[in-house]
Amino acid sequence: MGLGGGWDREPVTEEHIKEGHEAVEAALSVGINMFDHADIYTRGKAEKVFGAVLKERPELRESIILQSKCGIKLAEPGESSNMFDFSKSHILSSVDGILSRLGAEYLDILLLHRPDPLMDPEEVGEALRLLKESGKVRNFGVSNMSAGQIKLLQAYSDEPIIVNQLEMSLEKIFWIDSVVSVNQEAWKDHGLPEGTIEHCRLENIQLQAWGPLAQGKYSGRPLGDEEPEAVRSTARLVQKLAEEKGTTPEAVVLSWLMTHPAAIQPVIGTVNPKRIAACKDADKLELTRKEWYDLYVSSRGVRLP
Repeated sequence: MGLGGGWDREPVTEEHIKEGHEAVEAALSVGINMFDHADIYTRGKAEKVFGAVLKERPELRESIILQSKCGIKLAEPGESSNMFDFSKSHILSSVDGILSRLGAEYLDILLLHRPDPLMDPEEVGEALRLLKESGKVRNFGVSNMSAGQIKLLQAYSDEPIIVNQLEMSLEKIFWIDSVVSVNQEAWKDHGLPEGTIEHCRLENIQLQAWGPLAQGKYSGRPLGDEEPEAVRSTARLVQKLAEEKGTTPEAVVLSWLMTHPAAIQPVIGTVNPKRIAACKDADKLELTRKEWYDLYVSSRGVRLP
């Protein structure tokens, strides 16, 4: 989402495209071949930059997986808020815009970005059917959705939901807390409804983690005075484990997610080639159960019951 500069209406530059090439090359060099977009990222400029990279390297298209998202409408000048739109017309027009910016004939995966309370699941199902029949989208998923929301969508669509992208990281641990806090007073405060992770595992829905590096809080980003001690102590623990295992803090942070038996797929947000390269050991690193729990409890800041 960082490609293309700021979230403004300034045009894409050659420097932005150069940055796109460097990010893509860094990803490919460490075995990453899946690229996640959204129609709103830098107001469409992220997809334009990636489209320029593909235009200059057309051979890449068949060797990578392209995923994008739609359903959020950014506030325009004079409007007070963003809104969500899962109407058939918006989904179809959004995909046309995505494909145009990427210069692609199809998406491998389309995700519905954030739940729309005005969603008509039958209308969404019809939009997905048309996109599949037209060849514009091959697979479908969701983002930021609960088990109940996924079940409702699936009931009105013949196209299987194959992905749910959630914010999950060593910082955002509510998806773990919701497991260990069942039948406790603390459970009611968790943001992820009970059974979401379990439903995805039962239905073979790939869990993807957005924000998995927690904006670098545990991998070297300078921490301000406002950061709680739990963040600081966890950052120190991550660094210690990285030194012991001869790897990078980024690899430790991602490995913590990937150690979970749900086979979570981290979606790295950075476009910095050095930070991308620093993630290369994540799928090879092995954390013991104790190391995993040490990191979890440190981030939690409170002992387990």
